[in-house]
Amino acid sequence: MVTTRVANAQPTGSLLSATQMERYSRQIILEEMGIEGQARLLRSKVLIVGAGGLGSPTALYLAAAGVGTIGIVDGDQVDVTNLHRQILHGTPDLGRPKTESAQRTLGVLNPDVTVIPYQTVLTSANALEIIGAYDVVINGSDNFPTRYLINDACVLLGKPLVDASILKWEGQATTFVPGHGCYRCLFPTPPPPGAVPSCAEGGILGALCGYMGSRQALEAMKLLLGVGETLANRLLIYDALEGETRVVRWNRNPECPVCGDHPTIRALIDYEQFCGMPAHDRTAAPAKAPVPQVTPEEAKALLERGGVQLVDVREPWEYEEAHIPGGRLIPLGEVRSRLEEIDKSTPAVIYCRSGGRSAKAVAQLQEAGYDKVLNLTGGILAWANAQFPTE
Repeated sequence: MVTTRVANAQPTGSLLSATQMERYSRQIILEEMGIEGQARLLRSKVLIVGAGGLGSPTALYLAAAGVGTIGIVDGDQVDVTNLHRQILHGTPDLGRPKTESAQRTLGVLNPDVTVIPYQTVLTSANALEIIGAYDVVINGSDNFPTRYLINDACVLLGKPLVDASILKWEGQATTFVPGHGCYRCLFPTPPPPGAVPSCAEGGILGALCGYMGSRQALEAMKLLLGVGETLANRLLIYDALEGETRVVRWNRNPECPVCGDHPTIRALIDYEQFCGMPAHDRTAAPAKAPVPQVTPEEAKALLERGGVQLVDVREPWEYEEAHIPGGRLIPLGEVRSRLEEIDKSTPAVIYCRSGGRSAKAVAQLQEAGYDKVLNLTGGILAWANAQFPTE
C-alpha cells in the first residue's frame, strides 16, 4: 500500500511554498542548504531497511528535514520490548505492523513527506526491485545476512549505502559510495554463528540508537545535497560508556568479489546460507511439543534440595560475564554433540539469558529422549531480578 501526501500548493515557478519556507526556515539559512537544497531534499527518495532502533531516529530526522519520499522495509510487528529504543512506535501501536506505525508517526510529523511502507522482509527476490527506486539506502537491519544482502544489492545497482550497527554501549557507522568500496571490503566474511550477540542477547541502550541513527540521517543528507565529507572509507567507532570516538580508515579491496576489479558475484545469492545464520535475531522459536517451564523461585528450591542438573546454553563470553552458581556450560550449538554430559535420569534445569535459547535446547533434549528437562522462565535475567545469587 502506498500513501501519497500532497505538498502545500505553491505559486508557479516557486521552488517552495510559503508554508515550506517557514517550516524549513532554520535549515534553509545554512549556506550549504539554501532554497535549492531544500527543494532537492523534497525531491529525494531514501529507503530505510528496518523500522527499529536505528531506523526510527533516522526516519524521524529525515522526515522532519523534508526528505520527500521515505520507503520503510520491515516485516515485524511492534512488541513491548521495542519501545525503549524504537521511538517511531508507542504503546498504542503494540501488535501493529511496524511500517504502519512508522507511516502514521511520520505523517503526523510532516505532511510534506510521502511514506512508502514495505511490510515484508528484504530478500534476494525483492531487494533489487525495492532498492532500485531510491537515491540513498539506510541500513537499519540487525543481522548479518541482511547486511550482506543490502550491500550487494546497492553495489549491483550503484546506490550509496549508509551503514551503522550498535551493541551494548558501542556504535559503528560508515558510508559506502559506489566506486569507493563496500561492506565486503571492510568485512570480507561474516563472523561465526554465535560470535556476535544480538540485541536480545547482549542488550542495547536506546539513547545510543538515537545517536547512531542521527549520524545516519546526517550522512544521508550530505549525500543528497552533495555537501561536506561523508564517512566514505572511514569507520566511525563510538564508545558511549567512555564517551570516546575514534575513526579507522579503510580502503576499497580490488579483489572484492562484489565491487572489485574482477567481481565474481554478479547476482544476489542465498545470504542465510552464506552467513550460516537466519536473517533475524529472534532467539525463541516455536517448539514442536510444549516446553516445560520452571520459575526462578521453583528452580532455586529444586537446586537447594539437590539432585538437579543446571545447564547454561549461552556462549562462553556470556558465561564469563555472569552465571548461576553450579551450572555446566554447554552452548546451544553444542547441545546435540554433548548429550553424554547431561544425565537422562536426573532432572535438569536449562537456562540462557532470557529463555529463548534454553527453550530450543529443551526441545532438542526432548527429541533425544530426555523427559526431565525444564526451561528456566526468563533466564538469568529473571533469576537476577529475583535477587538470587550469580557469579
